[in-house]
Amino acid sequence: MMSSLAATQLVPLAEELDKNKVTPGVLGFIVFAVIGVAVWFLMKSMNRHMKRVDFVEEPAADAAPASSAQAPKTS
Repeated sequence: MMSSLAATQLVPLAEELDKNKVTPGVLGFIVFAVIGVAVWFLMKSMNRHMKRVDFVEEPAADAAPASSAQAPKTS
């Protein structure tokens, strides 16, 4: 009963809006700005973590003998 009463009171507000001039408004801008700041902090954190990585790839143990066996012999 209360939900139908609330809905009937909001209908006149929706009819007054011009459908061609509806914009996201201040709330939309705030949400977009918060998402942008969050992405900036995540990228900064990712760069900090990637600088800590010290990765040197070592050759596999079974790949070393195979490459030396196939090397051409010079005489």
